[in-house]
Amino acid sequence: MASAMRGKTDQQRRRVFLKTAFAGVGTMLLAGCMGSTLGSYPGEQIQPGAQPQVTGEVIGTGSVRVGLLLPLTSSGGNASIGTVFKNSASLALQNFPNADVQLLVKDTGGTAEGGRAAAQAAISEGAELILGPVFSQAVSGAATAARATGVPVIAFSTDTSVAARGVYLLSFLPESDVKRIVGYANSQQKSSYAALVPEGAYGAVVEAAFRQEVGRGGGRIATIQRYKTSGSDTSDLIAKTSALKSVLNNVDALFLPAGGTVPAQVVQTLVSQGANLGQVKLLGSGQWDTPQIKNNPVLAGAWFAGPEDKGFQAFAQRYQSTYGARPPRNASLVYDGVTLAAGLIRSAGPQRFQQSILTNRDGFIGIDGLFRFQSNGLNERGLSVYQITGQGTQVISPAPRDFRTGF
Repeated sequence: MASAMRGKTDQQRRRVFLKTAFAGVGTMLLAGCMGSTLGSYPGEQIQPGAQPQVTGEVIGTGSVRVGLLLPLTSSGGNASIGTVFKNSASLALQNFPNADVQLLVKDTGGTAEGGRAAAQAAISEGAELILGPVFSQAVSGAATAARATGVPVIAFSTDTSVAARGVYLLSFLPESDVKRIVGYANSQQKSSYAALVPEGAYGAVVEAAFRQEVGRGGGRIATIQRYKTSGSDTSDLIAKTSALKSVLNNVDALFLPAGGTVPAQVVQTLVSQGANLGQVKLLGSGQWDTPQIKNNPVLAGAWFAGPEDKGFQAFAQRYQSTYGARPPRNASLVYDGVTLAAGLIRSAGPQRFQQSILTNRDGFIGIDGLFRFQSNGLNERGLSVYQITGQGTQVISPAPRDFRTGF
């Protein structure tokens, strides 16, 4: 293959890089929980020169360095997510022992200053890519340092305001949830909608996406009620829920993006007031992907969008057997991030972390299914649609296996 590559133009060589990268990474990530080995890229192995000395904790012994920026000493109880993400990164490399990657673990403290300092430290020690940070402030700080050196960042924040060219979000974004669930509802002849959304940044994002997707499908919105949240005080939620009763006879779908106790409380409030929900389909978001909601018989028949579950369940079992506790749902993000980096190191040659590779339209397949990065730093995911049974969920619309098939 090396001799064949020498005879190709730059454009042809780039196409070979892309084809090899995505074939190798797709297979590698799909089989990630089954002990697959990474693909190879003959003739394009990089022989690094003298590397700067590393300070602090490292994971892996490979020659290519990647910064792993986590809130390991963050205040407010947030340090635990840093530990979980670090464990997930270790698990990813345990699954691919021949990966030519070394993770430089740096603590951000969950702050902008910490993120900047952590990124600067990783880059000064030879990091070619940054994975993390988790919190938006730290992502902003890390992005400042990375942008000055041209090192790309793949972060885990859900705050889309920190995404930018060269700063990619691998997280589960609320816009993707809304697009998938409303698009599916439209396909099932739902055309008249109501919504109950929380005030604040998350509510504003999902409301904007909701309006856009309902309009795209030619539907109408009867009402959008916005409620305040303040600790355990649910008085405003109940008041705004009661205000929905007057329109329920004229809608066929009610969008409730918030998770936790909100969906069940809304249903119970409406039923106690004599509302007829028989013709109204409840629609949720990825925040519904919890045992508390999926096993609640009050919500049986409701739909929500979320990532593929099979890969995560296998990952969660391995995590629990290794570390003695079940990981949170978003722990898979860092697992996919590490295996993506390892796969590109092995499969994409010297172009491994260039924008043309990271933003290729075909995307990647991880344990959470299909995803791709956009040039503006946001991502798109292939999501499933689930129906709640009261004893779990069933898939009623599988996630697409490639972006050509649509959603």
